[in-house]
This record gives sequence, C-alpha cells and structure tokens, in this order.
Amino acid sequence: MAKKLLAGGKDFTPREIVAELDKYIIGQNDAKKAVGIALRNRWRRRNVTGPLREEIMPNNILLIGPTGVGKTEIARRLARLANAPFVKVEASKFTEVGYVGRDVESMIRDLVDSSVAQIRAAKVAEVRERAEELALQRILDVLVPPLKKKKHVEANGGGEKEDPEETTNERTRVKFLQALREGKLDDKIIEVELHNPMENLPMMQIMGPMAMDDLGINLQEMLGPMMPHKTKKRKMTIAKAREALALEESDKLIDNEAAVREAVERVENYGIVFIDEIDKIAGGGHGNGPDVSREGVQRDLLPIVEGTNVMTKHGMVKSDHILFIASGAFHVSKPSDLIPELQGRFPIRVELKSLTKDDFVKILTIPENALIRQYTAMLEADGVTLEFAPDSILEIANIAAQVNEQVENIGARRLHTVLSTLLEDILFDAPNDLKSKSIKITRELVKKKLSSIVRDQDLSRYIL
Repeated sequence: MAKKLLAGGKDFTPREIVAELDKYIIGQNDAKKAVGIALRNRWRRRNVTGPLREEIMPNNILLIGPTGVGKTEIARRLARLANAPFVKVEASKFTEVGYVGRDVESMIRDLVDSSVAQIRAAKVAEVRERAEELALQRILDVLVPPLKKKKHVEANGGGEKEDPEETTNERTRVKFLQALREGKLDDKIIEVELHNPMENLPMMQIMGPMAMDDLGINLQEMLGPMMPHKTKKRKMTIAKAREALALEESDKLIDNEAAVREAVERVENYGIVFIDEIDKIAGGGHGNGPDVSREGVQRDLLPIVEGTNVMTKHGMVKSDHILFIASGAFHVSKPSDLIPELQGRFPIRVELKSLTKDDFVKILTIPENALIRQYTAMLEADGVTLEFAPDSILEIANIAAQVNEQVENIGARRLHTVLSTLLEDILFDAPNDLKSKSIKITRELVKKKLSSIVRDQDLSRYIL
C-alpha cells in the first residue's frame, strides 16, 4: 500500500519518480535519476527514528547544460510531484549585502510565503462546503431578513402560539434558500457588506537593517487583530457575492496560526529551492558594474545552502533540510569558477545533453503537454480541426535542429518559435477567414513556410 509522502504525494520509488517525469520531459535520464533519488531520500529520512534524523542532510544538486534542455522543468515537475513548497529564483538578481537589490535570504522568505499560500488553499478547500452554506445564509438575510421571534400567550392561559407573520417569513426564507441553492437567483443584483481590512490601517513599512520589502512587515499585520474590522457595502450579482462571502467565511473557519506552523514545518523538511543561472555569479572579481558583487553573492549563499536560521514574517525558519537545486549553462564560465566552498555545497553534479532532432520529435508528440496538442486544443476552441502528418513533425524537428546549429542553440524553446511561425497565418485567420475548418499540416507546407528562413542566415532572426 502506498503511504503518504510529504504533503499529499504518493510514496514514489526513484524509478516511479523518473516514470512520472518522463510524461513531461524527454531524455535527460541522469538528471531525472539524481532528483528521483533526492526526493526518495526525503521519505527515507522522515522514516528514520531517533536523533539521527536531524543529522541526515540533503545532497544538493547542480544541473549543468545549455538552455532549453529541461533543467527548470525537471525541478518544477519534481516539486509538483511531491506537493512540496517550491520557489524558482535567478542567482543573477541577487546582490551582496550592502548593494541595492535583493539579498539571498529573500529566497527562503519567498519559499515560506509560497508554502503558507499552499497550505491556506488546502485548508480553504477543506471547509469550502461549510463556508458556501454560511455565505448562502448571509445572502438569504439580505434577500429576506429574518424577523425576531415573538411568542403570544393565549388569554385563557392555555399556552403559547406562534406569530403568523413569523411563520410566513420562515416559509419565504426556505423557498428563497432553495432557489439560491439551485442557482435560480444568480443574476440578481444585491448589496452585501464585505470586510475591507486594507482600510483598517495604513500600509506603513517599518524601516530596519533587513530588506523589509521582502520581510513584508507592516502595521496592518501587527495591529490588525486589535483594530475593529471595517466593512464596505458593495453591489454585485448573487453569484459573485457567494464567492466573496464564501472566502470571508473560509477565513473565519480555518486556524491561521496552525496553517502557518504547518507551512513552516513543510518548508524546513520538504522545501525545494531552484537557483537558476548560477553560472552568472561564477568567476568573481572579473566583472564590472552590477557584477562586482557576484563573488559576494556566492559567499552569502554559503550559509543558506549549508543551513542557517532565516528571519521571516512568519518566524524563524531553518534551511538545514531544504533541498537546493542549482542550474547553469556554464558557456563562459565553469563550475570550478565558483568559490570552492560553494562547490562543496552541491556534491551531486549532472550534465544535461543537448537535444537532437529525434528528441524534438518526441517532445512534439509524447509529453502530455506537447506543443502540438496545445495548438490543436487552442484551435479547437475556434472550431478548427488541426492535424499534423507524421512526416510534417519530422520536418519541423529537422528545421528546429538546423536553426539551433546555425544561429543559437536554445534547445526545446526553438520549437515554440518554429511552430508559431508555421501556424501564424492559421492562428490569425481563425475562425472566420479560413477557407476550411479542417487543416492538415503536411511536410510540403512546412518546407514552404520555413525552409527559406533556414537557408537564409539574415532571415533567421525572424524566428529567433
């Protein structure tokens, strides 16, 4: 029986993880194997008992390969597979402490915010049914306000009897509630009172030595619970009012403090940080302008990757067991250009291979989110049936591979530009100006549209 892994995923073995990644990513088996082992090791660590569990550290991974070969997609799909907190950052956007820009600790704060949002969404989904029922009751109170119950005592002292007016009101409310549940009144405009917490206090940023734009502390969060909640009357359809009021009721039903505690715990044990373009901060000491602090960024990364405490608006967070996956093309620099201490923080290195024509054919046809399926589905929305002949797919892959060789190798992203150029006229003319609602893409059509651009180096810029 499969156990629950992390926060909602299955107990995947490394081989099963690779099989799941194969649904979206073609090739790169070495990288898939490395991340599959890393994810499984988290489950293994969780099942270790005693003090040894805290001593088991994740093996961070460095993915090396040209752009467009699947580095980012592997990390993103892995996080989605594990249902783990995930954030993607670009190393080139960070600066050393003392320079204007974001500091490296902001990646942990972003990860915590992402986890809190994820947990809150799950908690809201759990109480959704109850919240919607409470929202309906609030709408019903607007449509048919309840009467205060009054009881009349008979003159002869025989007992109490209900007020006929109250009985009528109750019957009317029952009928309106049934109509609301069936959606018969969704288009009716009503005026409802909604909380407007943003007006309770001004958003005043607290200045301090830390990057408070990332920390996000403001008077609203600090003093909000002590201030009276303001409400604002708004006119909207009942359908929209149900959504707005259900969100308000959901906030009342969930325990925010418990959600934050769970989110922080998930970050500390299962969080994944993907650091892209780490090669852009390699080779410190040789840059000018904004690059002067890149070696400083490497030094600032060291404690975060190795394990430290980071202050966030949700409290202190430990980064000891967060999995860091870094990636870079390393065209100009080499992994050895990183400072030795940072190299040691990424013991697992995987080189991703450039994509070939055969890989492009598979990328176009096999993944569940294949580009051909995407364009076919989009044109179906316009009532146009799009069909690709097998030889046309081979020709598209061949042209994409040729352009990558002749101009600049941007990997699978080349397929986006090639297909958008090929289908440009169809996408523009659909749905009304097309001669036929059924279109077949043949090899001859692909050659006619794209072969001249491949031959002419000057024209190749039109498809990147």
